[in-house]
Amino acid sequence: MSLVELDLATVRANRRGIVTMCAAMAVFIVNDAIVKHVSESLGGGQLIFLRGLFATLLILATARAMGLLGKPAQYLSGPVLLRAAVDAVATFTYLTALFNMPIANVTAINLASPLILTAMAVVVLKELVGWRRWSAIFVGFLGVLLVIQPTAEGFNIHALVALAATLMHAARDLVTRRIPAAVPSLVPTLVTAIVVCLLAGGISLVEGWRPVAPRHVAFLLMASIFLAVGYYLIIDAMRHGEMSLVGPFRYTGLLWALLLGYFIWGDVPNLAASLGIVLLIGSGLYTLHRERIRAREARHGQG
Repeated sequence: MSLVELDLATVRANRRGIVTMCAAMAVFIVNDAIVKHVSESLGGGQLIFLRGLFATLLILATARAMGLLGKPAQYLSGPVLLRAAVDAVATFTYLTALFNMPIANVTAINLASPLILTAMAVVVLKELVGWRRWSAIFVGFLGVLLVIQPTAEGFNIHALVALAATLMHAARDLVTRRIPAAVPSLVPTLVTAIVVCLLAGGISLVEGWRPVAPRHVAFLLMASIFLAVGYYLIIDAMRHGEMSLVGPFRYTGLLWALLLGYFIWGDVPNLAASLGIVLLIGSGLYTLHRERIRAREARHGQG
């Protein structure tokens, strides 16, 4: 394969990664909104266990229908198991921080993951990241801070827990790249769902169970569908394109959250948040513009 063909293949992979990342953030935000509602009635471990159980059954049925259960070695491979374990621990580490500090602060820390992911991509994967891409990532993160507006009073020892979760999320995405290309994305999706479900089940036994009403089951069934789709999309996104390019599109999750907050709860951003939204959208559009230039140059080189 020539350098031009290789560059075109990278551009196509980047486009797929960007689209799937944006879609993943959208479905995760809907899942979060449903879980936030149900959490008022059920404990965290119990809620995550039930949601995870439904998601596992859904993914298992899908994998069976696609004939993906006949190769157990794929499910027991090192990268797949490691990714699932890191994801499970990161999930509960993040929730521990979320339960003990303002949501704005823990969200701000968690959304620093694209910066960490880009640094890991440079060091581990040897990706070349120019000043334009770094600038777009930093502008996007500044937009995040303006939207969330975390307070200094909200940072405490639990901020270090949130930072640990952020580092683990970035490490999980890095491990995702180590999964062989021959392994379908549904395989790590199923393994992740199972491991998270088992861990949540253990925690729920310690926390104790509350009565589960039919409406809780209905909400958690809906959440499990969005969770299963989100698991698959985030894995697929991290397996295609350059991590330093695809990763920052996690910021779109904040835009989806703002839209959901506006249409459901009537939340209207203040002036600083509005400026942050402009910076977020601007950084994303600039990144897409640079990719279009890169694709045009690759096509010209091929011609």
